[in-house]
This record gives sequence, C-alpha cells and structure tokens, in this order.
Amino acid sequence: MLEDSSLKYWHDAGHVARRALEATREEVEPGKTWHEVIESAERFVRRNGGKPAFPATIAVNNLAAHYTTDHGLNAPENWEGEMIFKKGDLVKIDIGVHINGHIGDNALTFEVGNSNNHSEQIKAAKESRDAAIEMLHPGTPWYKVGAAAAQPSIDAGFQPIRNLCGHQLKPWQLHAGVSVPSYACGPENTGFKGNVEEDCVYAIEPFNTSGDSGMIKNIGAHNSSNIYRITGAVSWRKALARKQLKPLGAQLARNLEERYSTLPFAERWAFPMLEKPFPEADEESRQSKWNALVKKLISIRFLETYHVLGCKDEGNIGQFEHTVLINSGGPEILTVK
Repeated sequence: MLEDSSLKYWHDAGHVARRALEATREEVEPGKTWHEVIESAERFVRRNGGKPAFPATIAVNNLAAHYTTDHGLNAPENWEGEMIFKKGDLVKIDIGVHINGHIGDNALTFEVGNSNNHSEQIKAAKESRDAAIEMLHPGTPWYKVGAAAAQPSIDAGFQPIRNLCGHQLKPWQLHAGVSVPSYACGPENTGFKGNVEEDCVYAIEPFNTSGDSGMIKNIGAHNSSNIYRITGAVSWRKALARKQLKPLGAQLARNLEERYSTLPFAERWAFPMLEKPFPEADEESRQSKWNALVKKLISIRFLETYHVLGCKDEGNIGQFEHTVLINSGGPEILTVK
C-alpha cells in the first residue's frame, strides 16, 4: 500500500502533466516553431506547481521520440527544412512532470490542421493504449498486455512498434526496471517476464507505424536528442578523488546532480552553467568546453545520453501514453485533469 503522501504526489504530478499536454496541444498551429511549443510546455509545468521530469519532446512524422531542442536550435540529423509545424504533420508531444520525484508521463498524437490524412492511425494508437490499460489488473502476465496493445493497430492496418516499450515509474526513476510490451511478444520472451503488480505505477505508451518493419532506429550521434541523464552509478566526489575529474569539472557535475538528480535534462537547461566560470568566452569557446565536459562525464559513466528515434523504414509514427497506478481492483489513470 502506497502512503497517502506518496499517493498525493503521484496524483498531483499526473494532473499537471495532463493539463500541460492538453494546453500544449492547443498551441500547435501551422507556422509555429517546435522550440516555441517546447518552451511553452515547460513553462506551463513550472507555473502550475510541477517541474519537468524530462525535457518536453516533439516528434514529427517518421520521428518517434527523444527530440528536444538544444540552445543553438539545431535540427535532428537528416531533417529537411525548418523546425516549423506544417499542415498535415503527424505530431507526437511527450510531457513529463515530477513533484518531489513522483512522475506523471503522458503523450498524444495529432495532425496539424486536422486534414484527416492520419485519422485512422491516430485512432488506432489511442485504442492501443486504452486496450493495454484495460488489461492492467494485478497478476496479468505482461505478454497478454502486449498482445492487447498490438491488436487495435493491426486491425487498422498498422504495425505495432516492437522495440519501444512502456516502463515502470518510481520516485526519481523514469525507467524503473520493468518494461511493458506493446506487441504480441509471447509467454516465452525473456524480456517481458512477470506480471502486473499492485501498488506499482507504469507508463503505458504503445507506438504504431505506417511502415512495414515495426521497428525503430537510432538517428544521428549518441547525443542527438540533446537530452542527458545522471546515471547514479558514479560519484563526482570519487571521480574527483581519483583525479578522473578536475575541480571545475567536479563542480559542474555537482551542480547537475543538485539540479536534476537522476531525471533527464536538456542541454539547453544546463549549457548556461558555463557562463559563470567562463564569463569572457565566446559561443564557440563555450560550446567546445561543453562538448569536452560532456565527453568526460560520459566516459566515466557519470552521464548517459540518448539518440533521437525514428521509424526504421520511414513510416509515420503514432503514440499515446498515460501513467497508471495499479490498485487491487485494477488500473487507475493518473494523467487526467
């Protein structure tokens, strides 16, 4: 049984996350930039009693996940044109909120301009999420949840994405060990052993594609998402004592840890930290110093980073997501108004 104080944090984070997602959806229109919408989403979260559990992300058409803008507003690799919404774009917005580390994580898909070019895919993605949630009763094997999630997309002529999963949530842990399948993985799949557990919280987020592969690929460099996370595996204090970090590098690592703990953060949030120690440095010099710092922190396993994800065969991607608490009687959706 979760404590009342913890339950309140989970519920409050879910409420703010849902309100932020719906408010952000209303801001998207042809001609608006991705960056404007991302920053507006994060402002909404902060103004309504939460903090971002991860940077707001936008994925358009064949892009699936993990892209947020950097401070230089560089587009994802191989993205043609400007990062501006156009009529007919199939857009995924993913917003996470935490309150004292308790996370509300939700996403939706929509078409800019409502041209109905993607209405069947959007409907199937939403129904896939809802079908998975209906299966979330204590003791249900995960492979049955995956099969339920897959069926609406298959019935509508789309492929469920097999190498992206939902995930368990714990305080200060966005991906807390258990992976939730979104396809018919079968009872023998070792990656999805076990059952739905009472008093656990899960992010349920099936993806589908108009492509044939049902697979996601990495796009660009290992840090193409512009998102980083402190692993918790290495102490900056020990790295300093072992001379793996110089004093300034250790101080910056400490600042990152104090600000973000083990939750993902954006490059554009952290980059301004270099202004104080290097007040006379120009943009090129600061960028070089940032790259060197990140490279070092990744090499000692203090930081990890993420690729942008896209459809392997360039199909359009759909996604819906809720955060769900498992009670004795079944699922309770937390990401609601």
